[in-house]
Amino acid sequence: MSRIPRRYDAEQVRRFSDTTIAYYDRFALAFRNGTRDHDVNQNYAAFLDAIEGNPPYSILDLGCGPGRDLSHFRSLGHEAVGLDGSWQFVAMARSHSQCEVLRQDFLAMQLPESHFDGVFANASLFHIPSQELPKVLLELLKTLKPRGVLFSSNPRGNNEEGLSDGRYACFFDLDTWRDYVTSAGFVEVGHYYRPPGLPRHKQPWLATVWRKG
Repeated sequence: MSRIPRRYDAEQVRRFSDTTIAYYDRFALAFRNGTRDHDVNQNYAAFLDAIEGNPPYSILDLGCGPGRDLSHFRSLGHEAVGLDGSWQFVAMARSHSQCEVLRQDFLAMQLPESHFDGVFANASLFHIPSQELPKVLLELLKTLKPRGVLFSSNPRGNNEEGLSDGRYACFFDLDTWRDYVTSAGFVEVGHYYRPPGLPRHKQPWLATVWRKG
């Protein structure tokens, strides 16, 4: 991994995406079993509390994985739609949540304009090469309704990126991540580090909440 992002051509970017998706297809069952009991109530609350207006809300779960969070949003009465690049995850999420789940690569998303009240991106956006982030964030901005909310939770670091454990990953610090998201047109609502109640060096996750400007 490198702190100096390289410029990749289209074929390299496609290969990174295919490699990451293949990783999750291969380890889908283990991933589901290892994450289904994770406590992400802090993230649910930060996301839903930031959405304006009266529920139910129209929610896009970006990188929905096996459908844990989709199922939670549906249980609250929201209209939740999942999106993932892994065929295995899409099948699992559809079965587990009974929600609509789109099979799309993050780098080639086609989403309806001004449709969702919120986009929940829990541990997903960090897989996007930094050079592609502006395009992806703009697509998310466009699919949100006016003043819609974007939530993201990413593993933090010192702006390293590259292949890591068979997946492409970016480990941004707050300032760098803030630059990307605000440049796309979002306004910061707030941020925090996870898990809660621990010293900072034991909080590997950076959670941020944004509003469509």
